[in-house]
Amino acid sequence: MEDRIILITGATDGIGKQTARELAKSGATVLLHGRNASKGEQVRQEIIAASGNPNIDFFKADLASLQEVRQMAQAVQEKYDRLHVLINNAGVFEPTRRLSKDRFEMTFAVNHLAHFLLTCLLKDVLLKSAPARVINVASMAHSHELDFDNLQGEKSYSGYNAYAYSKLCNILFTFKLAKLWKNKNVTVNCLHPGVISTKLLHAGWGMGGESVEQGARTSVYLATSPEVASVTGAYYFDMQGPAKPAAIAYDEQVQNRLWELSERMCSCSF
Repeated sequence: MEDRIILITGATDGIGKQTARELAKSGATVLLHGRNASKGEQVRQEIIAASGNPNIDFFKADLASLQEVRQMAQAVQEKYDRLHVLINNAGVFEPTRRLSKDRFEMTFAVNHLAHFLLTCLLKDVLLKSAPARVINVASMAHSHELDFDNLQGEKSYSGYNAYAYSKLCNILFTFKLAKLWKNKNVTVNCLHPGVISTKLLHAGWGMGGESVEQGARTSVYLATSPEVASVTGAYYFDMQGPAKPAAIAYDEQVQNRLWELSERMCSCSF
């Protein structure tokens, strides 16, 4: 993995931080993302010390701002001309309805739109770096339906529904992009990391879960394993796959409608 460059969003805490730590041990150049610069530098130094790998970098962006996502994508490409793995890991759970800086519902904005835009902006460097991989961290808590008239809690809001919608969006995005890039030598897969003891789990469900080491396993597997080098458009759980998400995830009309809406909202085109 010494010649691989990997970007992980939400890499200063929880599953993302542990994923970064494991990938750093493999010798890869790991690009951390977080929204707090001082915490980012602290985690960067921690991972260097724990892994013995000096090739750890940090990029700051608040994913609640599409402008900051654009600035981060530009900063990454100014410094690196290759990107072999993009792990869209960051996520939030919002118990009450809040709006992002772009006036989108916060959960939808951070969990889906920010990663949709980031992947779009990094498409050229990913395609140039092929073979490359895009990995989206979804959840078994994804919704089994998608109400486009209440996609952002415009009519009624539930933190659980907003989170479930956003995680379904991650899977819909994965399946659509995998088809789009089928012959580009860039695989696109998603996963459920398990019920992991993170700040998000505590905030949303008020409970603990398994370790972050367990939570990082499938992301690391999809990023590194030769077993999945040619697998694309799949959903994994506990390093097992392809697993089956909700039936709606395979609905091409829903995939296309979300895709077109996301491109308009993000002002980007794949």
